[in-house]
Amino acid sequence: MAGTVLLSAGGTGGHLFPAEALAHVLVARGWTIHLATDHRVEAYGQSFPAAETHIIRSATPSVKSPLVMLSAAWSLYGGYRQAKGVIRRIRPDVAVGFGGYPTVPPMLAAAHLGVPTIVHDANAVLGRANRLLAPRVTALATSFASVGHADGLKTRVVQTGNPVRQAVIEASRVPYDPPSPGSTLKLVVFGGSQGARYFSDVMPPALEALGADKRAWLSIVQQCRPEDLERVQSAYARLGVVAELAPFFRDLPARIAASQLVLCRSGASTVSELSVIGRPGIMVPLPHAIDQDQSVNASVLAKAGGGWIVPQAELTAERLAGDIAAFLDAPERLVEAARAARSVGRPDAVERLADLVEEIAGRKRGKSPS
Repeated sequence: MAGTVLLSAGGTGGHLFPAEALAHVLVARGWTIHLATDHRVEAYGQSFPAAETHIIRSATPSVKSPLVMLSAAWSLYGGYRQAKGVIRRIRPDVAVGFGGYPTVPPMLAAAHLGVPTIVHDANAVLGRANRLLAPRVTALATSFASVGHADGLKTRVVQTGNPVRQAVIEASRVPYDPPSPGSTLKLVVFGGSQGARYFSDVMPPALEALGADKRAWLSIVQQCRPEDLERVQSAYARLGVVAELAPFFRDLPARIAASQLVLCRSGASTVSELSVIGRPGIMVPLPHAIDQDQSVNASVLAKAGGGWIVPQAELTAERLAGDIAAFLDAPERLVEAARAARSVGRPDAVERLADLVEEIAGRKRGKSPS
């Protein structure tokens, strides 16, 4: 079977990476891929195997401002009309959305034009855009067995897991390097924009509180915002900490695989990658999120014993120093957590989702948008 699949994703890594993973598998199976997204694709979508990328108008509504809400609705309607034109031209066999408001115009347009549709949600709580789309699509694919805000849906729900990139699959083949007392502990620190800033603020004083004897056993790879790089580098140099800092690591899956402990946010992609690669994480959910989706994501890994949840308000320099010191003194806890993290990984998620795409596309082949 071969045909055309329209993938739609918001322009962040958390939305684009699962879409990219699916795209590579579908291309290998003979499908032609088109991508509908927003302008942010330039930062994350360089390796996306799309025959064509369509930048569709969109916006994020805000209930706090009627004017912003009205402007967003107008933009979404403009994107809907734009997407209808694209769909009539490329005539996809199926459309698959991965969340974020940029998916709303193309997925609604596809549904209204009779194209079979699938929405995938990476989180343990349905996002707002997917909540809007879920009752209107052919199937909802989920990462977790239980998903918040999915109760009562008449739409078919299929748990596939969260697709991870090929780089993550390759990284998962790297065995965990078990730390031992008196040996270097390899720590990787990363987050989204807000996570990177918070970790840049808390890590230097935490390492200072840790003491020179224990700092000597740390090797750190850390994501920092560009404006924070110099001050963090200066702090680490003063403390004698061995560290590699950068605003973005394109080989982050390999960096995770080389680590023995990760300090991170708990977005769906991060939790999926930690579990597939099998690395323990101190997870700091993004605070003030509307649905607390990162907290729910992290709880899946934490309940399995594969990591620890620390609310941002509790992650003081003293608390972090104490946690790192405890792992240096008892590294066997990290070995057990790495094993537990891998036990809940779903490395076959992308194949499962690709099977669902082909099933739904095949069931309604022959029907095309009018």
